[in-house]
Amino acid sequence: MSRSLARAAALGVAALALTLAGCSSSAAPGASGDAADGGVSAEDYVTPGKLTFATGETAYEPYVIDDDPASGEGFESAVAYAVADRLGFSADDVEWVRTSFEAAIAPGPKSFDINIQQYTITDERKQGVDFSSPYYAASQSIVALSGGAADGVTDIAGLKKLTIGAMANSTSALTLQQVVAPDVEPRLYNSNEDATAALSAGQIDAVVLDTPTAYVAVNFYIGGSFFVGELPKAGIEDQWGLLLAKDSPLTAEVTAAVDGLREDGTLAELEKTWLSGLTEGVTLLQ
Repeated sequence: MSRSLARAAALGVAALALTLAGCSSSAAPGASGDAADGGVSAEDYVTPGKLTFATGETAYEPYVIDDDPASGEGFESAVAYAVADRLGFSADDVEWVRTSFEAAIAPGPKSFDINIQQYTITDERKQGVDFSSPYYAASQSIVALSGGAADGVTDIAGLKKLTIGAMANSTSALTLQQVVAPDVEPRLYNSNEDATAALSAGQIDAVVLDTPTAYVAVNFYIGGSFFVGELPKAGIEDQWGLLLAKDSPLTAEVTAAVDGLREDGTLAELEKTWLSGLTEGVTLLQ
């Protein structure tokens, strides 16, 4: 969907989210014994009386529109405000901070209550941080430049001889290694931004990105780029969860909020609003 259409579709969703949040503002979020009845107290939040979300140092569409998570526009921004409403926080009581991908996932104290930044839930990561139940499951896609070495590739076998990049320690990198199994050593980068910059500079032949990010890269950020195709999961699940500090007292409550949003159809509606149509016409590579 185009940026203008996304914004138009967002207006109704954002208004509804703010209305719902306003209805819950009479609650006392963070007070002992509220929403979760699990003994969560005001002191369990980074800022008592506030819910602090984190996202990337730069937050990209379609997850956050115009790098402004407080707007409620974009898939992950909208999910965050829906979760906040479930937890009894009004939109005015939601605060945002920024973190790098790697810093947030490292063990240790956090500057946030919840981080929403396309974090794939893995057993390895669970050793250092907590996750909610999944709010989204993403596929992976290959993006390349028209006229480059990947132009005309129609199957996974054709990818093996290419130099392909991905973000290190990501599901994109794991999918590249296990599904494509390229003959050429993959190039791994600190961020999707670095990987796509390498593609634009002609340093690699193609890049693996989660499909929503690939869509935005092709349509808005990488001139002359195109979808080579979508990669099969091949047993690799890319389920995204909200990230919290290890053994956070909020984890159970946040998971219950995500589960409730899934069960009542809110997550599906937000996915439809912000992510629908991303793979229309994209070939599933075999």
